[in-house]
Amino acid sequence: MWYSSMMGYRWFLAGCLCLLWTVWPGTLGADGLADTVEEVTPSVLGVGTWQATRSPRADLRGSGFVVGDGRHVVTNHHVIPPILDTENREHLAVFVPGRGGKGVEMRPARRVALDERRDLALLRIEGRPLPALGIGDSGGLRPGDEVALTGFPIGAVLGLVPATHVGIVSAITPIALPMHSTQNLDPAVIRRLRDPFDVFQLDLTAYPGNSGGPLFRPGDPRVVGVLNMVFVKEGRERALDRPSGISYAIPGNHVRDLMRQADLNP
Repeated sequence: MWYSSMMGYRWFLAGCLCLLWTVWPGTLGADGLADTVEEVTPSVLGVGTWQATRSPRADLRGSGFVVGDGRHVVTNHHVIPPILDTENREHLAVFVPGRGGKGVEMRPARRVALDERRDLALLRIEGRPLPALGIGDSGGLRPGDEVALTGFPIGAVLGLVPATHVGIVSAITPIALPMHSTQNLDPAVIRRLRDPFDVFQLDLTAYPGNSGGPLFRPGDPRVVGVLNMVFVKEGRERALDRPSGISYAIPGNHVRDLMRQADLNP
Protein backbone atom coordinates (compact mmCIF):
# COMPACT_ATOMS: atom_id res chain seq x y z
CA MET A 1 0.00 0.00 0.00
CA TRP A 2 2.79 2.39 0.93
CA TYR A 3 4.63 1.59 -2.31
CA SER A 4 1.50 2.12 -4.40
CA SER A 5 0.82 5.46 -2.70
CA MET A 6 4.36 6.68 -3.36
CA MET A 7 4.22 5.62 -6.99
CA GLY A 8 0.87 7.38 -7.38
CA TYR A 9 2.32 10.55 -5.83
CA ARG A 10 5.32 10.41 -8.17
CA TRP A 11 3.11 10.03 -11.20
CA PHE A 12 0.97 12.94 -9.96
CA LEU A 13 4.06 15.11 -9.47
CA ALA A 14 5.40 14.18 -12.91
CA GLY A 15 2.05 15.08 -14.44
CA CYS A 16 2.09 18.51 -12.75
CA LEU A 17 5.62 19.17 -14.02
CA CYS A 18 4.59 18.22 -17.55
CA LEU A 19 1.59 20.54 -17.28
CA LEU A 20 3.79 23.40 -16.12
CA TRP A 21 6.23 22.72 -18.95
CA THR A 22 3.34 22.87 -21.41
CA VAL A 23 1.81 26.08 -20.02
CA TRP A 24 4.96 28.11 -19.33
CA PRO A 25 6.22 28.60 -22.93
CA GLY A 26 2.90 30.10 -24.09
CA THR A 27 2.71 32.31 -21.04
CA LEU A 28 6.25 33.53 -21.53
CA GLY A 29 5.50 34.23 -25.19
CA ALA A 30 2.53 36.41 -24.29
CA ASP A 31 4.50 38.27 -21.64
CA GLY A 32 7.39 38.68 -24.07
CA LEU A 33 5.13 40.31 -26.65
CA ALA A 34 3.53 42.64 -24.09
CA ASP A 35 6.95 43.68 -22.78
CA THR A 36 8.20 44.27 -26.31
CA VAL A 37 5.18 46.37 -27.27
CA GLU A 38 5.68 48.43 -24.12
CA GLU A 39 9.28 49.07 -25.18
CA VAL A 40 8.49 49.83 -28.84
CA THR A 41 5.44 52.08 -28.41
CA PRO A 42 7.21 55.22 -27.07
CA SER A 43 9.26 55.32 -30.30
CA VAL A 44 6.26 55.20 -32.68
CA LEU A 45 5.03 58.55 -34.01
CA GLY A 46 2.48 59.92 -36.40
CA VAL A 47 3.84 61.49 -39.60
CA GLY A 48 2.15 64.13 -41.72
CA THR A 49 1.93 67.88 -42.22
CA TRP A 50 1.00 70.91 -40.14
CA GLN A 51 -0.55 74.18 -41.26
CA ALA A 52 -1.69 76.71 -38.65
CA THR A 53 -4.33 78.28 -40.90
CA ARG A 54 -5.90 74.96 -41.91
CA SER A 55 -8.76 73.14 -40.20
CA PRO A 56 -7.79 70.68 -38.95
CA ARG A 57 -4.24 71.96 -38.65
CA ALA A 58 -2.72 68.47 -38.53
CA ASP A 59 -2.90 66.07 -41.49
CA LEU A 60 -1.83 62.62 -40.30
CA ARG A 61 -0.65 60.63 -43.31
CA GLY A 62 1.00 57.59 -41.74
CA SER A 63 3.26 56.20 -39.05
CA GLY A 64 6.98 56.34 -38.34
CA PHE A 65 9.51 55.38 -35.67
CA VAL A 66 12.50 57.03 -34.00
CA VAL A 67 16.03 55.79 -34.76
CA GLY A 68 19.66 56.73 -34.26
CA ASP A 69 20.27 59.70 -31.98
CA GLY A 70 16.61 60.13 -31.04
CA ARG A 71 16.13 63.02 -33.47
CA HIS A 72 15.58 61.00 -36.65
CA VAL A 73 12.42 59.23 -37.83
CA VAL A 74 11.98 56.52 -40.47
CA THR A 75 8.76 56.36 -42.48
CA ASN A 76 7.60 55.53 -46.01
CA HIS A 77 8.51 57.77 -48.92
CA HIS A 78 4.86 57.74 -50.04
CA VAL A 79 3.78 59.13 -46.64
CA ILE A 80 5.69 62.34 -47.42
CA PRO A 81 3.62 64.66 -49.68
CA PRO A 82 5.38 65.50 -52.96
CA ILE A 83 4.40 69.17 -52.67
CA LEU A 84 3.92 71.37 -49.61
CA ASP A 85 1.88 74.57 -49.50
CA THR A 86 4.85 76.62 -48.37
CA GLU A 87 3.14 79.92 -49.18
CA ASN A 88 0.66 79.16 -46.40
CA ARG A 89 3.39 77.74 -44.15
CA GLU A 90 2.54 74.07 -44.45
CA HIS A 91 5.46 71.95 -43.29
CA LEU A 92 6.38 68.35 -42.52
CA ALA A 93 5.72 67.30 -38.95
CA VAL A 94 5.71 64.34 -36.62
CA PHE A 95 3.13 63.92 -33.87
CA VAL A 96 4.22 62.52 -30.51
CA PRO A 97 1.34 60.84 -28.65
CA GLY A 98 0.68 61.65 -25.02
CA ARG A 99 -0.14 58.97 -22.47
CA GLY A 100 -3.43 57.27 -23.20
CA GLY A 101 -3.94 59.38 -26.30
CA LYS A 102 -4.29 62.56 -24.24
CA GLY A 103 -2.37 65.46 -25.70
CA VAL A 104 -0.23 65.43 -28.83
CA GLU A 105 3.11 67.17 -29.30
CA MET A 106 3.86 68.47 -32.79
CA ARG A 107 7.50 68.48 -33.93
CA PRO A 108 8.63 70.18 -37.18
CA ALA A 109 10.53 67.80 -39.45
CA ARG A 110 12.64 67.87 -42.62
CA ARG A 111 13.83 65.23 -45.04
CA VAL A 112 17.48 64.23 -44.78
CA ALA A 113 17.61 60.99 -46.82
CA LEU A 114 15.32 59.24 -49.30
CA ASP A 115 15.12 55.82 -50.93
CA GLU A 116 12.27 56.24 -53.36
CA ARG A 117 12.76 52.83 -54.94
CA ARG A 118 12.30 51.05 -51.62
CA ASP A 119 9.70 53.54 -50.39
CA LEU A 120 11.73 54.77 -47.40
CA ALA A 121 12.38 58.23 -46.00
CA LEU A 122 14.47 59.54 -43.11
CA LEU A 123 13.38 62.72 -41.32
CA ARG A 124 15.20 64.99 -38.90
CA ILE A 125 13.04 66.40 -36.09
CA GLU A 126 13.55 69.29 -33.70
CA GLY A 127 13.47 69.26 -29.90
CA ARG A 128 14.74 66.88 -27.25
CA PRO A 129 15.78 63.34 -28.24
CA LEU A 130 13.08 60.66 -28.14
CA PRO A 131 13.49 56.93 -27.36
CA ALA A 132 15.05 55.27 -30.40
CA LEU A 133 14.68 51.74 -31.77
CA GLY A 134 17.57 49.64 -33.00
CA ILE A 135 17.53 47.96 -36.41
CA GLY A 136 17.75 44.17 -36.38
CA ASP A 137 19.04 41.84 -39.07
CA SER A 138 16.04 41.17 -41.29
CA GLY A 139 18.00 38.55 -43.23
CA GLY A 140 17.16 35.94 -40.60
CA LEU A 141 13.39 36.36 -40.91
CA ARG A 142 11.67 33.31 -42.43
CA PRO A 143 8.16 32.40 -43.57
CA GLY A 144 6.24 31.25 -40.52
CA ASP A 145 8.02 33.60 -38.09
CA GLU A 146 5.69 35.55 -35.82
CA VAL A 147 5.88 39.34 -36.14
CA ALA A 148 4.11 42.38 -34.73
CA LEU A 149 3.38 45.82 -36.13
CA THR A 150 2.71 49.05 -34.23
CA GLY A 151 1.22 52.18 -35.77
CA PHE A 152 -1.92 54.25 -36.25
CA PRO A 153 -4.40 52.13 -38.25
CA ILE A 154 -7.25 54.65 -38.21
CA GLY A 155 -5.24 57.82 -37.79
CA ALA A 156 -6.27 60.07 -34.93
CA VAL A 157 -10.03 59.46 -35.15
CA LEU A 158 -10.11 58.08 -31.59
CA GLY A 159 -7.02 59.94 -30.40
CA LEU A 160 -3.41 59.36 -31.37
CA VAL A 161 -3.02 55.96 -29.72
CA PRO A 162 -0.55 53.41 -31.16
CA ALA A 163 -2.11 50.01 -31.85
CA THR A 164 -0.29 46.69 -32.30
CA HIS A 165 -1.32 43.87 -34.64
CA VAL A 166 0.24 40.39 -34.66
CA GLY A 167 0.67 37.93 -37.52
CA ILE A 168 3.27 35.89 -39.38
CA VAL A 169 5.57 36.24 -42.35
CA SER A 170 3.63 34.31 -44.98
CA ALA A 171 6.17 34.66 -47.80
CA ILE A 172 9.27 36.47 -48.99
CA THR A 173 8.47 37.68 -52.47
CA PRO A 174 9.74 40.17 -55.08
CA ILE A 175 8.12 43.60 -54.89
CA ALA A 176 7.31 43.47 -58.62
CA LEU A 177 3.65 42.46 -58.60
CA PRO A 178 1.79 41.60 -61.83
CA MET A 179 -0.32 44.43 -63.26
CA HIS A 180 -3.78 43.80 -64.65
CA SER A 181 -3.32 46.37 -67.41
CA THR A 182 -0.62 48.56 -68.86
CA GLN A 183 -2.47 51.63 -67.53
CA ASN A 184 -1.12 50.76 -64.06
CA LEU A 185 2.51 50.84 -65.19
CA ASP A 186 3.73 54.20 -63.91
CA PRO A 187 7.48 55.05 -63.97
CA ALA A 188 8.02 53.85 -60.38
CA VAL A 189 6.44 50.45 -61.14
CA ILE A 190 8.51 50.10 -64.31
CA ARG A 191 11.71 50.66 -62.32
CA ARG A 192 10.67 47.96 -59.86
CA LEU A 193 9.89 45.51 -62.66
CA ARG A 194 13.37 46.07 -64.09
CA ASP A 195 15.14 45.71 -60.74
CA PRO A 196 12.89 43.95 -58.20
CA PHE A 197 13.83 43.31 -54.59
CA ASP A 198 12.35 41.01 -51.96
CA VAL A 199 9.76 42.15 -49.42
CA PHE A 200 7.92 40.39 -46.61
CA GLN A 201 4.36 39.36 -47.35
CA LEU A 202 2.50 39.29 -44.05
CA ASP A 203 -0.56 37.43 -42.85
CA LEU A 204 -1.42 40.41 -40.68
CA THR A 205 -4.32 42.84 -40.69
CA ALA A 206 -3.16 46.41 -41.26
CA TYR A 207 -4.66 49.59 -42.65
CA PRO A 208 -3.42 52.51 -44.78
CA GLY A 209 -2.57 54.54 -41.65
CA ASN A 210 -0.09 51.84 -40.61
CA SER A 211 2.23 52.77 -43.50
CA GLY A 212 5.71 53.51 -42.15
CA GLY A 213 5.18 51.62 -38.89
CA PRO A 214 7.87 49.29 -37.49
CA LEU A 215 7.74 45.51 -37.84
CA PHE A 216 9.39 43.56 -35.01
CA ARG A 217 9.48 40.13 -33.42
CA PRO A 218 7.90 39.30 -30.04
CA GLY A 219 10.62 39.45 -27.42
CA ASP A 220 12.90 41.67 -29.52
CA PRO A 221 12.20 45.42 -29.98
CA ARG A 222 14.63 45.80 -32.88
CA VAL A 223 12.99 46.71 -36.19
CA VAL A 224 13.08 44.05 -38.91
CA GLY A 225 10.77 45.72 -41.41
CA VAL A 226 8.71 48.78 -42.35
CA LEU A 227 5.10 48.35 -43.43
CA ASN A 228 4.58 49.95 -46.83
CA MET A 229 1.61 48.33 -48.57
CA VAL A 230 -1.80 47.05 -47.57
CA PHE A 231 -3.74 44.94 -50.04
CA VAL A 232 -7.25 46.42 -50.26
CA LYS A 233 -9.97 44.30 -51.85
CA GLU A 234 -12.71 46.84 -52.51
CA GLY A 235 -11.08 50.26 -52.61
CA ARG A 236 -9.44 52.41 -49.99
CA GLU A 237 -12.76 53.63 -48.57
CA ARG A 238 -13.65 50.01 -47.57
CA ALA A 239 -10.28 49.26 -46.00
CA LEU A 240 -11.52 49.84 -42.45
CA ASP A 241 -14.60 47.61 -42.50
CA ARG A 242 -13.26 44.97 -44.92
CA PRO A 243 -9.51 44.55 -44.40
CA SER A 244 -7.85 41.87 -46.50
CA GLY A 245 -5.37 40.59 -43.91
CA ILE A 246 -2.54 40.78 -46.48
CA SER A 247 0.20 43.37 -46.03
CA TYR A 248 3.77 43.95 -47.20
CA ALA A 249 6.84 45.27 -45.41
CA ILE A 250 10.24 46.50 -46.60
CA PRO A 251 13.09 44.50 -44.96
CA GLY A 252 14.80 46.40 -42.17
CA ASN A 253 18.27 45.96 -43.67
CA HIS A 254 17.34 48.64 -46.21
CA VAL A 255 16.71 51.01 -43.30
CA ARG A 256 20.34 50.49 -42.26
CA ASP A 257 21.48 51.60 -45.70
CA LEU A 258 19.27 54.69 -45.52
CA MET A 259 20.60 55.64 -42.08
CA ARG A 260 24.20 55.36 -43.28
CA GLN A 261 23.42 58.06 -45.87
CA ALA A 262 22.90 60.43 -42.92
CA ASP A 263 25.94 59.09 -41.03
CA LEU A 264 23.73 57.44 -38.41
CA ASN A 265 24.63 54.22 -36.65
CA PRO A 266 21.85 51.60 -37.04
